[in-house]
Amino acid sequence: MLNIHNLSVAFGGEYLFEEIAFRLNGGDRVGLIGKNGAGKSTLLKLLSKEMAPDTGTIATEKDLKIGFLKQDIDFEQGRTVLEESYQAFAEIKGLELQLEKINQELAERTDYESEGYNQLMVDLTDVTHRYEILGGYNYQGDTEKVLIGLGFKREDFDKITDTFSGGWRMRIELAKLLLQNNDVLLLDEPTNHLDIESIIWLEQFLKNYAGAVVIVSHDKMFLDNVTNRTIEISLGRIYDYSKPYTKFLELRKEMKEQQLNAQKNQEKQIQQTEKLIEKFRAKATKASMAQSLIKKLDKLERIEVDEEDNSVMNVRFPVSVTPGKVVAELEDLSKSYGDNHVLTGIDLLVERGSKTAFVGQNGQGKTTLAKIMVGELDHGGSIRIGHNVQIGYFAQNQAEYLDGNKTILDTMIDEANESNRSKVRDILGSFLFRGDEVEKYVKVLSGGERNRLALAKMLLQPFNVLVMDEPTNHLDIKSKNVLKQALQNFEGTLVLVSHDRDFLQGLTDRVYEFKEGCIKEYLGDIDFYLEQRKAEDFRKIEKGEQKTQVKIEKPKENDYQAQKRIKSLKNKLSGVEKKISQLEKEIAEIDHSLLMDYDVTIAKPDFFDGYQGKKKELETLMQDWESLSHELESLD
Repeated sequence: MLNIHNLSVAFGGEYLFEEIAFRLNGGDRVGLIGKNGAGKSTLLKLLSKEMAPDTGTIATEKDLKIGFLKQDIDFEQGRTVLEESYQAFAEIKGLELQLEKINQELAERTDYESEGYNQLMVDLTDVTHRYEILGGYNYQGDTEKVLIGLGFKREDFDKITDTFSGGWRMRIELAKLLLQNNDVLLLDEPTNHLDIESIIWLEQFLKNYAGAVVIVSHDKMFLDNVTNRTIEISLGRIYDYSKPYTKFLELRKEMKEQQLNAQKNQEKQIQQTEKLIEKFRAKATKASMAQSLIKKLDKLERIEVDEEDNSVMNVRFPVSVTPGKVVAELEDLSKSYGDNHVLTGIDLLVERGSKTAFVGQNGQGKTTLAKIMVGELDHGGSIRIGHNVQIGYFAQNQAEYLDGNKTILDTMIDEANESNRSKVRDILGSFLFRGDEVEKYVKVLSGGERNRLALAKMLLQPFNVLVMDEPTNHLDIKSKNVLKQALQNFEGTLVLVSHDRDFLQGLTDRVYEFKEGCIKEYLGDIDFYLEQRKAEDFRKIEKGEQKTQVKIEKPKENDYQAQKRIKSLKNKLSGVEKKISQLEKEIAEIDHSLLMDYDVTIAKPDFFDGYQGKKKELETLMQDWESLSHELESLD
């Protein structure tokens, strides 16, 4: 489908990645991972042809259709949900306009015997035939089915998209991609702003998708549930394995340990060989042997250990002053947007030192209540903020408030005061903005880097209460773990809106579930909440509440052919395993010989070539074994 060869991209003279190569095939569901700023979103833009590489090529099959779900969606204002969804059928809509024009001309003309009238009839036949082939008589029904499956109600179809939240707009964009029958899907952080119901839908679709998928995501559970391959971008290189995220990490760790051991053994062999060379040089009778060993050493391919970028941000949220025992008290609080009653009769007491999670589907009022608590929205009922309460608020779209025309350093200095202005560079350094990086303009930063900068800005203001709405959006997995650790160590009061179970685990001591304008309290952590709901995770909760699903059938291979292929793979796998066992035995015997009589062993003709040849053969066989095992596992 897609063949990427020697792709390089540089910004400001520094390579983001250099001469990377890989191939995408049908059925590949690739998790594209890496630190914020590593180049993940850039690579998706290259694959979608939105930007061109500095060097290298991307070869594609003829007429390949690529769908791209971006982080930020720009809808044309004024369209309804249906009208926006119909944008998936650009050619069909164009044919509809042609048909309307032709029919109008036919109705107005009376020269039935003329050449012009005859040509109109020919055009009508051609356009109608094309319209039928593209599914022109079915697309409206298909669109409604998919929208209903993604959680929309029929009464939502004629509502303007401007009135929907970011998560619901993402569902509309997802519906368009589903309806387009693309060959390749590029998804840039698709779970950001999506509730669990939407994520279930996306998982189900991608599991059954016949084309190729490349996903940038920092949701470990999502990656493990969907992907069958992981490509990591690190320090300008890529590491490509046919494993989902968690298994990829395990394999990567094992391979690095093997590389370290192999490098250590090789260094030992090199040192011993160098000693022999020095020893033989002193004797005229052994001079030719010394020269032979030197040549062997020069030809030896040195083992390198994969570099890792282990830098992480260093976050600590200090408490400004100690507030009163009651941080916030809400009584009979309500909030409506026109006829939409988001919150009704909410009673809530937030006490000093409590750690609270807000969970529930999109549109149920989690963000609305968070904004009311920090004074950003008017409301019905009453809210009383306690004595000495200083609230730090991280909005869901906090990074959007940053000025793109300012540098990172200027952004922080403008926010600082006399007491902390001297600490600005130290704070930026703890969030991985070091040296000349602080002179970068905000507009060139990735989504994750902007989120880190928004978090850094928070530390310039005093607070003892943290209200955070989806703070992990765009953050890479390592940064998420660091932020979680910082919040666990925070001695103040925490209110956290999130759909990320992995992030919430061990972080809060009470959960409020938002549903149909009301909230329900669970006095325990997120695992206690799930236990009370008799579900292992959010996904089972949402599956239990879903009423309508649009099933996307996965084509099944003929049973006889499948069994025949499985038998063939098992035979091949058995043969490869025997070869691996034999080679490992031979290499172990050589290692033993080196240990017992090193000088005699390495003096054998072509010793090094043979030894390295066996190791390379073993490495190739291991790759074959992994590939065969993966294919067999997918068929089983």
